[in-house]
Amino acid sequence: MQIQLPFIVRLTLTLLSILMLGYLAIIGKSILSPLLFSLLLAFLMLPLANFLEVKLKLTRSLATILTVVIMLTVIYGVGHFFALQLSELWNDWPLLEKQVTNSFHELQHWISKTFHVNISKQETYLADSAEKALATSATVVGTTLITLSSSLLFVAFTLLFTFFFLNYRRLLYKFLSTVFIEEHRTKVTETVNEIQYIIKKYITGLFIQMVIVSMLMVLTLSILGVKYAILLGLVAGIFNIIPYLGISISLIISVLITFATAGATKALFVLFAYVGIHTIDGNILMPLIVGSKVKINALIAFIGIVVGEMLWGISGMFLCMPYLAMLKIIFQKVDGLHAWAILLGEEQKVPRIKKRRSLFKTKKVIKTDERTN
Repeated sequence: MQIQLPFIVRLTLTLLSILMLGYLAIIGKSILSPLLFSLLLAFLMLPLANFLEVKLKLTRSLATILTVVIMLTVIYGVGHFFALQLSELWNDWPLLEKQVTNSFHELQHWISKTFHVNISKQETYLADSAEKALATSATVVGTTLITLSSSLLFVAFTLLFTFFFLNYRRLLYKFLSTVFIEEHRTKVTETVNEIQYIIKKYITGLFIQMVIVSMLMVLTLSILGVKYAILLGLVAGIFNIIPYLGISISLIISVLITFATAGATKALFVLFAYVGIHTIDGNILMPLIVGSKVKINALIAFIGIVVGEMLWGISGMFLCMPYLAMLKIIFQKVDGLHAWAILLGEEQKVPRIKKRRSLFKTKKVIKTDERTN
């Protein structure tokens, strides 16, 4: 016999659970963040590890080591390419600074003529803002050093956790399938298999989407004659993983660099190019490549990004979407949580035209019946 708790008790327990989970996420950021990120990497590298172990007849440890080494090689290649592009940008920095200064003086004269605000008042306002910025510069430098050290720690933990997840994947799978009671074991196994398939498909789809968006941006910026088109295109593709906010950040960076190197007209063309490619990505690439099973609606996605940034910073923004998709699958499988799966997903379209036709036919039949009577 099940005891039904009052609504206020269930609500209190739910809120307390959310608060405790949030507190544990904050204090365990240095461990949980690379742990969850490495779990996604393990899902992504799992086919390669299985291929090395099954097809090439390697031991599981050796196959896992080779998989991690290949992953490190790819990451190093991408990082080295970015370093070369950034060094080129750094060499041209004095020229960019000069062009920005000239554009800023032109903007000052335009504001003075249009809004009748003399240049001395503008410089006074900017000087006050600069003093406030310099007052917090020490804090910014300290935060940057802490972020750099924590990033190195994050990478080290991620590599270790990825190795352990791949090496002990069968042990973890057996644990998940046996930890529940017998009557729920079949559903748990189905849920784990579906999560593994969907998340692997989701991460692979995100990677393909990132490559396509990067290629489109590089091609478009190259056609427009934008300097550093390859660097800006890659930044747009990588930041596109963060929904809504990522494309905005890369847009601001690209527009500022284009404005400094080529002027306002070409910066406006870059803005239109970003809007067009983002429209193609959201309406064609995302549904076609990633699919609708793991699609999260815009409201929940935006809330997840904000909460992820508040808890774990940039890593929380990257991790929120795949784990929201994972939660959606779990909610669909667990009895009593289907409403939460509906909340996370997209609104289903209702075929209104068919309903109107059926109502019209019904009215027609009623009228013919009245005539016969």
